Amino acid sequence: MMRSLFSGVSGLKNHQTRMDVIGNNISNVNTTGFKSSRVNFTDMLAQNLSGASSPNDNIGGTNPKQIGLGSAVGAVDLLFTNGSVQSTGVNTDLALSSSNALFILNTGSGTAYTRNGDFQFDADGNYVQAGNGYYVQGWMANNGAIDTGAQVTNITIPSGKTMAPAASAKATYTNNLNAEVPTITQISFTTFDGTTTSTTTLPNKGDTLPAAIDPSATDGTTPTSATLTLSDGSTMTLTSGLYTVGHSTPIVTTLSVYDSLGSVHDIAMYFTLTDAEQDTWQVSLATDGTTTQDIEEPDGSITTVAMANVPLIFDTNGTFKSGSGTATLTLTNGATTGQTVQVDFSNLTQYSSSTTIAGKADGNAAGVLSSISIDKTGTITGTYTNGMKQTEAQVALQRFTNPGGLNKVGESLYEDSNNAGKSGEPSTASALGATITPSALEMSNVDVANEFTDMIITQRGFQTNSKIITVSDEMLETIVNMKR
Repeated sequence: MMRSLFSGVSGLKNHQTRMDVIGNNISNVNTTGFKSSRVNFTDMLAQNLSGASSPNDNIGGTNPKQIGLGSAVGAVDLLFTNGSVQSTGVNTDLALSSSNALFILNTGSGTAYTRNGDFQFDADGNYVQAGNGYYVQGWMANNGAIDTGAQVTNITIPSGKTMAPAASAKATYTNNLNAEVPTITQISFTTFDGTTTSTTTLPNKGDTLPAAIDPSATDGTTPTSATLTLSDGSTMTLTSGLYTVGHSTPIVTTLSVYDSLGSVHDIAMYFTLTDAEQDTWQVSLATDGTTTQDIEEPDGSITTVAMANVPLIFDTNGTFKSGSGTATLTLTNGATTGQTVQVDFSNLTQYSSSTTIAGKADGNAAGVLSSISIDKTGTITGTYTNGMKQTEAQVALQRFTNPGGLNKVGESLYEDSNNAGKSGEPSTASALGATITPSALEMSNVDVANEFTDMIITQRGFQTNSKIITVSDEMLETIVNMKR
């Protein structure tokens, strides 16, 4: 009878423990990144009244006679299933979807782990957990490059961070030159010798104006104007440039390059079809074929650009075959002199389609950090006032083979334990098969319906165990009353 009393007491204690866990789960139903727990019971050691016997030729075997001594809490399991992802609109919030990875925090006195991605930047630009100021760990970029093999550190991106200017070293032209661009079939030009204006017509392929057009010329040789007739039947009258029968009129583009001070210089680049049968173009700095160009800057200074004329050759399929150029900038604004920019034309095509060529140089002006964004790999990218984007840092994650073995230490934080199975060094989300959702938070994984069901079962279990104690007490009372 005493055994039944203690069995009932153990049942009461264990169901009270289970109710405590259920209460904690329900209390944290809206706690960001919270992981619910469950209680599993086991029976306690049984008392043997007699052991089992083996069957023999005369009698069969018997089972052991055992009386259980109650129940015990076998385990309180931490359930590391993913919670729902809820969008917040705050671009520094992170929701982590993974069954075994956590964010890493530097608490100032050690390392902790969390699934609560309520992060923000503090006044000094430190990326921290909002509720406690613990530093989020990751890797800082070096000139936009991340070394994930390095030691993790605090992520710090100060407000007002500047980007130094970078001089352009390479430029690339892309897209298409129209293979059917109209060509010049005739040139009529006028000359003036001071008293008489004369008109000359160049009808033969390869005929070139005797000199670049100069409206003020009075030498009787230099054209003062020219009228071009094109292969599509159109005409145009021009007062500058040097033109050849059989060539197209130049297609002008602007290539913007940066010097070492971050100042931008706009270079005019002219593309002229020079031989339609051989699919050959020429790139030059002027319509008259000269190899230098003076750029008047906003402050009145002059930047001189030099580049030899570049022939571009395409095959019959419209694919680029050969042609490259180097533009040399002679700068007069205090920037590095003798700057060279390698111009790559190998990405151009020549199809029977509209001309869409565009040139883009590397380099940039100085800029100030204006905003940041975070992608699903945890990479933090900064956008600067100069229009450039640069990788600033990447959030690190830690993988655990058995995250249920972590120790809860409050504030939605966990610490490593002997049975958590910390796996390797901190790594990236993509390397661990995890997904980070920016501008969102992971909700609690508590299932309220399941918790309420467990609550009812636990309540009934507690009630029935209390009945064991009550009935056992009544039986003891009956025994005591036998003496009366």
